[in-house]
Amino acid sequence: MSADATFDGVPDRDAALGPPAKMAERREDLTPMMAQYHDLCADYDDALVLFQVGDFYEAFCEAAAITARLLDVTLTQREDSTGEYAMAGIPIDGAESYVEDLLAAGYRVAIADQVEDPDEATGVVDRAVTRILTPGTLTEAELLDTDDNNYVASHAGDGALAFLDVSTGDFLVTSVPSTGAVADEVQRFGPAEAIVAPEATAEPFPDDCMVTGYDPAVFEREAARERVESHVPAPNAVLDSDAETRAVGALLAYAEYVRGGEDGRLDYLDRLTRYEPGEHMHLDGVALRSLELFERRAVGGGEDGTLVDVIDETASALGSRKLKDWLRRPLLDAERIETRLDAVEELAGAVQTRETLHARLAEVYDLERLITRVSRGRANARDLLALKDTLDVVPDVRAALADAESDALAGLREDLDEMADVRDLIDDAIPEDPPAEITEGGVIAEGFDEDLDALRRTEREGREWVERLEARERERTGVDSLKVGFNSVHGYYIEVTKPNLDAVPDDYTRRQTLKNAERYYTPDLKEREDEILRAEQRADAREHDLFRSVRADVAAEADRVQALAERLARLDVLVALAEVAVAHDYCRPGVGGDGIHIEAGRHPVVERVEDSFVPNDTRLGGDGRIAVVTGPNMSGKSTYMRQVALLCLLAQVGSFVPARAADLRIVDRIYTRVGASDDIAGGRSTFMVEMTELTDILHTASADSLVLLDEVGRGTSTVDGLAIARAVTEYLHDEVGATALFATHHHELTAVADRLPAATNRHFDADRSGAEISFDHEIRPGATDSSYGVDVAEAAGVPDAVVARARDLLAEAEGDERGDAAGEERAPVESDALSELRERTIAETTPLEALELLSRLKREL
Repeated sequence: MSADATFDGVPDRDAALGPPAKMAERREDLTPMMAQYHDLCADYDDALVLFQVGDFYEAFCEAAAITARLLDVTLTQREDSTGEYAMAGIPIDGAESYVEDLLAAGYRVAIADQVEDPDEATGVVDRAVTRILTPGTLTEAELLDTDDNNYVASHAGDGALAFLDVSTGDFLVTSVPSTGAVADEVQRFGPAEAIVAPEATAEPFPDDCMVTGYDPAVFEREAARERVESHVPAPNAVLDSDAETRAVGALLAYAEYVRGGEDGRLDYLDRLTRYEPGEHMHLDGVALRSLELFERRAVGGGEDGTLVDVIDETASALGSRKLKDWLRRPLLDAERIETRLDAVEELAGAVQTRETLHARLAEVYDLERLITRVSRGRANARDLLALKDTLDVVPDVRAALADAESDALAGLREDLDEMADVRDLIDDAIPEDPPAEITEGGVIAEGFDEDLDALRRTEREGREWVERLEARERERTGVDSLKVGFNSVHGYYIEVTKPNLDAVPDDYTRRQTLKNAERYYTPDLKEREDEILRAEQRADAREHDLFRSVRADVAAEADRVQALAERLARLDVLVALAEVAVAHDYCRPGVGGDGIHIEAGRHPVVERVEDSFVPNDTRLGGDGRIAVVTGPNMSGKSTYMRQVALLCLLAQVGSFVPARAADLRIVDRIYTRVGASDDIAGGRSTFMVEMTELTDILHTASADSLVLLDEVGRGTSTVDGLAIARAVTEYLHDEVGATALFATHHHELTAVADRLPAATNRHFDADRSGAEISFDHEIRPGATDSSYGVDVAEAAGVPDAVVARARDLLAEAEGDERGDAAGEERAPVESDALSELRERTIAETTPLEALELLSRLKREL
C-alpha cells in the first residue's frame, strides 16, 4: 500500500499494525530476524503480519497481544541480545481456522513465508509476504463459502459502485441516484469488504462489512482509466461515467495489491458487466431480512428456515451461487420470466431427463474458482484434473437435452461448449493420480513428452541398476548384511558393518564412518549416481516447465471455461426449480396480469416446518388492490403477508409457486414494514426507525409496487398510531396506487374500506371455546370484531391474576365505549381546524408534512 493510503476499517489499528512501537526507534539495533519482521510490518502497515518461524507463524509485540487475545493462544516472551518481546504463534498446519478468526475480527492478514531453504541460508532465512488475506478478496477454498459469492465493493461517489468476487471473476458495475440507493445495492450483494474514495462515505455499508478509505491515488481518473483499459476490452461500451471508471479502476488496483502475486497482475479479471438496478425487482435490506431470503430474523440468524434453504436443490456450487443471484435480482421482463418458466415446466414433466441432469451436474466441480486458480498460476495438477473431469460431463449433459423443446433448454444445449481440445490436452498431460505439489514430480503423464520420458527412463534404469547392486555385492563379498542405501547428504552408498570390514574389496572408497559401520562407494556406483541425479534434476525441471506450459494453455481458454460455467449454473438452477416444483406440488404461475390472484397459496418455508399448513386465497387488484387485514396475534397475518410477497418473488425468479393456481402482476419493488427494533447505536427509537422506513416507502413506491405494512404506528399513542395508519393507507390508495397489505390491530382502520374504492377488509378469526382459544389460520372477507389479546396472553402463560384484572379493565373500557355511543353527539370540531384541513391539497402534501399537521391539530383540539 502506498504511503498515502488511509485505513479506517481495522479495530485497534494503532496497537496492532505497522512496525511495533517497541522496535520502531531502534531498528538498527535489532537482530537480523527481528529487523526483517520490523521491515515487513512497515511495508504492510495495513495488515497484521504473520511471520514464519519454522513450523509456526509468529506475531510479536503489540500484534502478539492482539493475536493471543483473538485466537485464544498463549502469549509468551522471546528474548534475544536486544531485549525481550511478546510473542504469539499458530501452527502452519491448520493455520486457516486461525486466519478465519482474524478476518472475522476485521483484520487483514499478511502471510510472510520463508522463501529460502533454511539449510541453504548463509544468514537469516529470507522471508517475503506471499499472500495478503482480506475478508472480501479470499481465493482459498478452505476459507470460502462455496455456495455463495464473496464480494469486495468499491464506492467512488456520485452513486458509482463496483462489486468483484476475486475467487470467481464475477465483476459488476452500476450507478444509483442516492446514498439510500447505494445502501440498497450493498444490501443486495452483501460485500464482505469495501473500499471508498475520499469523497465517498462509508455510511451505506453495514457494520459487518470491513470498510477502508483506500489510497486516493488509485481513485484518480487517469490512473483508474489506465488500469481499466489494461484489463477490460472496450471499457467505453461498459462504463457510463468517470465515477464508474474510478470505482472499477480502484477496485482492480486493490485486488492486485492484495492478491496479485509475483507480477501483481490479475489478467483474468476482464469480464466486467454493467447492470441497471431498475432491470430487476428492487429488494432493499429491510425486505431481504423481513422475507428471510438468506438469513433468519431470529436471534442467531443462520440459514436454516430461509427461502433459499427450502428451494436450493442445486447439485453444484455453481448452481447454488446462481440461484442466490436470481433471488437477489428477480426479473421484471415478462418474456424472460416466461422463458425460464417454460424450461422449468418441461423439466418438471420429464422425470428421467431431470434425474439424469441432476446426477451429472452433481459431478461438476466449481469451474469458476478452478479457472481462477488456473489463471492466477496457483492451480496444481489435481485442479486441472478436476477441470477435465467436469468437461467429461458436458457431452452427457448435452445428450440429456437432445429432445429439449423450450427456448432456454434448447439454447443451453447448443451453447454448451464441450471444450474437447482442452479436455484432451489435460487428459494427455496429467496422470490419473497426481501429487498435490507440482514440484514433487509425477504431474506429467508418461507419453506426453519424449524428452521427459527419456530422462525418466534413464533415472528409472539407474535406480533399477542400484537395486540389483546389493545382491551382486553380497554375492561378490560374501557379506550377507551388506546394504545399499541413499541419503540426501552423501548420495548412494554401500554399508558394511565393522565385523565384516576385512571382506571389503579394494575398489570400495570410504564415504562415511558410522559408529558400527562404514559406508563406501565404487566407481560404477558413483557414475550411476551422477547419471541418476542429473536425469532426475533435468526431469524435474522439464516436468515443472511442461506443467506450467499446460496450465498456461488452459488459462488462455478462461473465457470459454467461464462461459461454460455460467451455462451449467443456469441449467442447474432450472433443474433444481423443477425438482422443488414436483416434490412440493408447486404450480406454474401466470405473470404479467393486472393483479395478484392466488388460489390456495402457501408459505414456502412455513409449510415445510409445520405439521399442517392452511392454504389461503389472495385477490388483490382493480377495485381491491389494498387489503386491511385484521385479526388476533398468532392468527397468521404476518405469515400470510410474507407468503404473498414470496410467491410474487418466486414467480419473477422463474420458479413455480406453492399454490393451486396463481396469476400475478409483475412487481417492481417489494416493501416490507414488518416489525421494528431500536437503533440504539444510532440513537433512534423503534418508532423513529419505523417512520424512517415508512418515509422511504411513501417516497419511492410506485403503482407497480407491493407494500406490506404490519402494525404501522404501534410505536406511539393509540390515537397517533391510528391517525398515521389511516393517513398512510389513504396516501397509498390516492397518490401512489400501489398494491398493499396492511395488517393492523386498529379496528377503526377498517372503516377506510367504506370510503376508498380500491380498499377491502380481510380478517383472521379465532375460536374461543370455554377457556381455550384456537386459530384456524384462514383468511376471510370483512373485518374482525375482536383482537383476543387477553386470550392470547392467557395462552402464553401470563399469571391468572393479571389475566383476570385485564378482563375486568377490558369490560370497563367496552362499557365506556357503549356509553359514549349512546350519549349526546360530541361537539363539532373547531372551525379553524376544519378550515385548515379544507385548504390543504393532499397531492401537494408530503407524508412528513401530513404527520406534522395531524400532530399539531391534535394538540390544538
